[in-house]
Amino acid sequence: MNDNDKQSGDGGGNGPNPWMKSLLIWVGILLSLAIVVTMFDGRTSAATGNSIAYSAFLDKVDEGTVKDVVISRDQISGTLSSGEKFRTDPVSDPALTDRLRKAGVEISGKRDEGPSIWQYMLVQALPFLLFLGIAFFVVRQMQKGGGAGGAMGFGKSRAKMLTQKEGKVTFADVAGIDEAREELEEIVEFLKDPSRFARLGGKIPKGALLVGSPGTGKTLLARAIAGEAGVPFFTISGSDFVEMFVGVGASRVRDMFEQAKKSAPCIVFIDEIDAVGRHRGAGLGNGNDEREQTLNQLLVEMDGFEANEGIIIIAATNRPDVLDPALLRPGRFDRQVVVPRPDIEGRVKILEVHMKKVPLAPDVDSRTIARGTPGFSGADLANLVNEAALTAARKGKRLVAMAEFEEAKDKVMMGAERRSMVMTEDEKRMTAYHEAGHAIVALHEPASDPIHKATIIPRGRALGMVMRLPERDSYSYHRDKMYANLAVAMGGRVAEEIIFGYDKVSSGASGDIQYATGLARDMVTKWGMSDKVGPVDYAQPEGESFLGYSSSQPTHMSNETAQLIDFEIKSIVEGGLARAKTVLTEHSDQLHLLAEALLEYETLSGDEIKKLIAGEGIGRVDQPKKSSMPTVGTSIPKTRRPQGPFSNPSPAGA
Repeated sequence: MNDNDKQSGDGGGNGPNPWMKSLLIWVGILLSLAIVVTMFDGRTSAATGNSIAYSAFLDKVDEGTVKDVVISRDQISGTLSSGEKFRTDPVSDPALTDRLRKAGVEISGKRDEGPSIWQYMLVQALPFLLFLGIAFFVVRQMQKGGGAGGAMGFGKSRAKMLTQKEGKVTFADVAGIDEAREELEEIVEFLKDPSRFARLGGKIPKGALLVGSPGTGKTLLARAIAGEAGVPFFTISGSDFVEMFVGVGASRVRDMFEQAKKSAPCIVFIDEIDAVGRHRGAGLGNGNDEREQTLNQLLVEMDGFEANEGIIIIAATNRPDVLDPALLRPGRFDRQVVVPRPDIEGRVKILEVHMKKVPLAPDVDSRTIARGTPGFSGADLANLVNEAALTAARKGKRLVAMAEFEEAKDKVMMGAERRSMVMTEDEKRMTAYHEAGHAIVALHEPASDPIHKATIIPRGRALGMVMRLPERDSYSYHRDKMYANLAVAMGGRVAEEIIFGYDKVSSGASGDIQYATGLARDMVTKWGMSDKVGPVDYAQPEGESFLGYSSSQPTHMSNETAQLIDFEIKSIVEGGLARAKTVLTEHSDQLHLLAEALLEYETLSGDEIKKLIAGEGIGRVDQPKKSSMPTVGTSIPKTRRPQGPFSNPSPAGA
């Protein structure tokens, strides 16, 4: 890396202060303007004496008080007998000379001299110089705001060498993704001791692609590599390569590898590489557009005729499906390291890493929290711990207890409570029966996940919610569980129809219907769970569309097949509706019991719901017996706010 690349943003190393440069430029502009004003006003300021009218001048000549005069083309100046200087503007007066001679006035003439050649050149060149100075000032400002290279250095790489004097991240700070960490640890060991692998003919990998969902820790792994490797570490985003000017991205790729060669062995980390590495030929544009030129240059630099030994490329993306196949082949990215969402053991380790910075109460159990957060990524768990700490701080506590973690978990999963929302009594009652319908169907569907919590307190965009949590991490889902999920989804709508009648069914089930339709569509088109359609993939391709338009029907599907698929989707959803209606009709007493309990307590846990259905008391002594939510009136408004679906964190059908 050259000296220019090492300059920081505080003024460019030991060079002049940018503020002083700007000041000098403005001082130069003001001095130039002052010179022009002085030049054009010089002849006026050079003349001395009091200015008098021409008639007064003639009167003084007739009185004999004028001693001498100097006549020029645009001015008459002279001296009075008293020694006082005067000047006046001439007029067309042919008799003036005779009049002066008769009065005995000494007459002199003065030739008007034009500006010198230097003055003339300065006057002519001054506008150009002013324009040049202003343009230089503007360019300097653009360079300061444009990062590396600035306005005049579009082709320069924006890769930054990462230095972590404080807050250094190591592999000890990475938890829950042990397999991915082990693969990258091997690269670090190769950099530290290449002879250990070279003696058996092993070569250093040229690239490693980190693939995973957002928040799983890809960038954190890269920071850990930077902290552990002990070699120069350059970092850049994929979007930093591409500009509106054609050829700029390819130039930046070349410059980045030139910098890396000077510091080899080194590591270059490209975050969100899908911004520049998308499949060539997809969508609009041809092979001559800027993004594809940048990708072509990256392919050549990674594995072309000139080998870049000692440069390891590590890239991260959550969209590996859109990357160009030439970028993924061995020799460019030799390894694809999958960074998955952590399992329960991984979540325990991640929670313990983040809990080190938080003062915990004795009742906090990281494993219990991990069991209740299936599907959470590392970023989600970090946010959960932070929310718990903020909640404890708002309450004025010195330690973060399990209650704060439960409250934070509900906030992250279901959204913040909206207790200030005004609802009518009828709306609250309908919401209670809607959520009770979900809960009762879930209790009587053996394949359904256990209920974690039911509430009629508005959270986020939902008026109420039933949250279910799986007892363990699941990686595949069976047909019986999908049918159970469909029945639970329809439970809220069925409960409204049973209790309030056909005409009083509300729009609150819109989210439930959307979930059920999506799940049924996946069952038919992706997972082959329809006997009439068969085990054939009819799913809509997820590739790029032309002009943003994509047909709702795959090209390999006939109209008859599309109609059959629609019929099967409708049949599956209506089957879930029928199952929910059967359960709620048989257990209508439990539906009334749970709805009344929700109206009284507003929020019930899964264990409390089970006790209530079993005929046992809930056992609350600190819960007020009246609602804490404000209510107005008793009539249901004509336009209801859409009610959110029951919470189902499992990815089945997602």
